[in-house]
Amino acid sequence: MSAGFPDGPLWLIGCGNMGGAMLRRWIAAGLDPATVTVITRSGKGAPDGVRSLTALPDEAAPATLMLALKPQQIVAAQALLAPLRGVPALLLSILAGVDHAALSARFSAERIVRAMPNLPVAIGKGVTSLYTVGGPMTAAEAFAAPLGHHEWIADEAHFDAVTALAGCGPGFVFRFADALAKAGAALGLPADQAARLAIATLEGSAIMAADADVSPAVLADRVASPGGSTREGLNVLDRDDALVRLLTETLAASERRNGEMAAAAR
Repeated sequence: MSAGFPDGPLWLIGCGNMGGAMLRRWIAAGLDPATVTVITRSGKGAPDGVRSLTALPDEAAPATLMLALKPQQIVAAQALLAPLRGVPALLLSILAGVDHAALSARFSAERIVRAMPNLPVAIGKGVTSLYTVGGPMTAAEAFAAPLGHHEWIADEAHFDAVTALAGCGPGFVFRFADALAKAGAALGLPADQAARLAIATLEGSAIMAADADVSPAVLADRVASPGGSTREGLNVLDRDDALVRLLTETLAASERRNGEMAAAAR
């Protein structure tokens, strides 16, 4: 391909919000769009320069095949790929909740890698969790690296929890930003100003936490002077571990749903 990506063509089955975001980031990082084929029902949505089709081309299997659609569409993807000649070197799946065993039962490839990215991959600041049988592989890492932070998950049993934390996490952070802004507006600030202040505060705090050599818990205590206004606010969040309990329930609900989707895919 180019720019450190594995050699050979890349095919995407589906190109929705997440798949499209990943592909656009790869192209921005140097992937040659001429090496990419996107196959969707509409034949639309692919970036400029990418071949876009509505059916499987009459060609040998690509080096890399990516499943970039909803987990409920796994049966349709299996039927679409049934006539494929040969097997890809890498099958990369971002189907939420669909485990390695289910993928192996339905698709053939030299290596199958589960990947769970989150939406900030679109700006190269995402988190991508990876899992495969047989240990890490450089080809999958080459695709994950331009997207931001990436980590291999040693035990697939943890993948649903990782998906709940990092894959779903941006949605929860966005909700927190909205709530922080609404709380500011409730104190009398103009709503648009409260929103700007909330987002800028989250941005700076996240960058600081990422660069710090101590935990976020320690950083929070450093902000909070004894008897000060920050400490009074933290006392509300910390009372009976209210925030921790709320987020634990939130992640648990997402983890359960991932398990349900995995069961349906089998």
